[in-house]
Amino acid sequence: MGASVTQSERVNASRRRRRRRARPMAEINVTPFVDVMMVLLIIFMVAAPLTTVGVPVELPKTAAQSLPSEQEEPLTVTLTAEGLTMIQTTEVSDDQIVPRLRAILSERASNKVFLRADGEIPYARVAQVMGALNAAGITDIGLVTDQGGPRLGAE
Repeated sequence: MGASVTQSERVNASRRRRRRRARPMAEINVTPFVDVMMVLLIIFMVAAPLTTVGVPVELPKTAAQSLPSEQEEPLTVTLTAEGLTMIQTTEVSDDQIVPRLRAILSERASNKVFLRADGEIPYARVAQVMGALNAAGITDIGLVTDQGGPRLGAE
């Protein structure tokens, strides 16, 4: 006796095969997601150092060496040639400098502040802002300059 396959068995077998092919895929392809995330990571790594301080100031040139870098983003106070006072990139009026700095310093681990002043600003104005920084409780003030200035007798 030979085993024979009937027409209905062939139709059932072909239906089973079609059902297997027609089932939706339940896996998520994460490769495009990883590719996009890598591109975004590279963009942010390149762009992050460019966004530290965005206030243009013509700094005076000195022979001083650079300060070592810190873990926390430095807090900068800038005096522009137009006479504006900026904390980071936000303009601040003279009567609001001390309260704003106290509020900012209460949330920071370091009380170090970098003071950037345009070379055309009178020394009296720089001294006034340094006094306001001291009144806010800041004792560690770094004056920011550009390298390459005169050495004034140093060899």
